[in-house]
Amino acid sequence: MRGGILRDGIAAMTTLAIEPGKTSLFFWRRVADGGHQVGLSAEAWPGIERARDVVENALAAGRAIYGVNTGFGKLAQTRIPAEEIKTLQRNLVLSHSAGVGAPLSDSVVRLVLALKVASLARGHSGVRRVVVERLLELLNAHVLPDIPGKGSVGASGDLAPLAHLSSVLIGEGHARLNGERMSARAALTKAGLQPLELEAKEGLALLNGTQVSTALALVNLFAAEANLEAAFIAGALSTDAVKGSDTPFDPRIHEARGQKGQIEAAHVLRVLMAGSAVRHSHLECSRVQDPYSIRCQPQVLGPCLDMMRHAASVLAIEANAATDNPLVFDNGDVLSGGNFHAEPVALAADALALSIAETGALSERRIALLIDSSLSGLPPFLASDSGVNSGFMIAHVTAASLASENKSLAHPASVDSLPTSANQEDFVSMATFAARRLSDMNMNTSHILAIELLAAAEGIEFHRPLKSSKALESAHAMLRERVPRFERDRAFSPAIEAAQALIAERRFEPLLAGALSLPSQ
Repeated sequence: MRGGILRDGIAAMTTLAIEPGKTSLFFWRRVADGGHQVGLSAEAWPGIERARDVVENALAAGRAIYGVNTGFGKLAQTRIPAEEIKTLQRNLVLSHSAGVGAPLSDSVVRLVLALKVASLARGHSGVRRVVVERLLELLNAHVLPDIPGKGSVGASGDLAPLAHLSSVLIGEGHARLNGERMSARAALTKAGLQPLELEAKEGLALLNGTQVSTALALVNLFAAEANLEAAFIAGALSTDAVKGSDTPFDPRIHEARGQKGQIEAAHVLRVLMAGSAVRHSHLECSRVQDPYSIRCQPQVLGPCLDMMRHAASVLAIEANAATDNPLVFDNGDVLSGGNFHAEPVALAADALALSIAETGALSERRIALLIDSSLSGLPPFLASDSGVNSGFMIAHVTAASLASENKSLAHPASVDSLPTSANQEDFVSMATFAARRLSDMNMNTSHILAIELLAAAEGIEFHRPLKSSKALESAHAMLRERVPRFERDRAFSPAIEAAQALIAERRFEPLLAGALSLPSQ
């Protein structure tokens, strides 16, 4: 627990304190989850104030500074009179509020607010202290700007979505207060806050930046972690259900190759299956090799883990970065560059897309194995009375449709670029879409894994009274708490949703403690 200063002279104890430049992924995960007050470390405020002094001194000296007393983009050569600088900042916010589509989720918006604070608090943006304080106040009062999800190409930052966030600061647009949508002015009034009048540099500092694409990518990194946890549980449970061998998980095999993620994935599967009476019952069986979806789990899930960790390392840096423009430095320099270009986020999101798609695709193949009696040794479609009962036949069709959809969504977004702003912004990242589309992919994979968990749990039932390992029996019990056995056909969707909720809630995380280390843990 850290203390933070929310308003001049008023100390407020906060559960979470942003430490600019070194805030962890676990911290961002907790912010996304909600339920915490968020503050800023006391050490950050002097840097914010020094940067503002640089801006004020530059203006007083009559220097021309992009976006401070000039126009934007192609209009950068236009000098703005001092009396119109505040109007310039307001107009910037309003003109850029051009997003469309469904609003971003509460978890994403919470992160956007916190990430914008972290970026401004690096002391390179030149905004007044009150701007940072007000962002924290919005977050802690549960006033979440209503941000349309579409309209950013991830080039000069996430301009349109960040403009919708900034609109709420000036009393324009809409917000959600404790989940209720209303005008920004009404939300501010109910929260006891006043609209801000933005001064020189502040509108530009708020709009430039990669906070929306980064927030989307982070939320989906956390969801991908939950899916990977479930993939290990489902994969191990399916291996036992089809009486598969754990020999392919022998550490010597994986050390002979040397791939770090593969070695760890094999270790996780060994830990999960350790002590299984089901496995012990067929040690001397005649089957020589299992299908790849069982045998090659470490070789697939391991690289997915490696890919996820790489993406996480990029996002951890970006979450702590100063990404607006121009940047202010203590020696008085105000430098115009391109830190708002979100290519690192786009490439990281594309890497996550591959990991998410492959995790779901492998799971779909194990479902197909479980329902194929010629390969699994289990009743057809896992139905006790097949013919009268269709069992998991159509549940597998659902999984196949989701896996196929993910193949299309996995196409890299970062390879696309469509020039904007009269060719001033002639190469863009598409990072916001790259990260946003991960939500659909994660949900697809989560539902595939939910179906596999149900199918594998059903398969285990046919081996009773034999027990699986302690960890897998715990997972089986979690499923049975919410979903009874399919002794006869019934509507499948409620069961799938119940199993998917276990994944989303990360109920399997404790079963992997000590065996699997994920970036946000």
